[in-house]
Amino acid sequence: MAEETVTTEHPANAAPGQTTIIRETRSTGGGTGIVMALVLLVAIVGGIYLFSQNSETAKDNAIAEAANDVGNAATKVGDAAQDAVKTDK
Repeated sequence: MAEETVTTEHPANAAPGQTTIIRETRSTGGGTGIVMALVLLVAIVGGIYLFSQNSETAKDNAIAEAANDVGNAATKVGDAAQDAVKTDK
């Protein structure tokens, strides 16, 4: 938002009825808002990227754990089958 200062002067050597008005307008750096918006945008994109990487890692870990469990179950079935063959003889 712009800040405006108005000063009214009545110079001593001025003609009667003459008034000088000086207006000074200062703006509050509109570039700051743009920079903040860009920083916020980068932070949001970075956060989305990191969260998507974490979800991919979690999915990969879950698949690896499930495959490991299937492998363990297959080993147990194989061991049980060997034990069954040994006891039948």
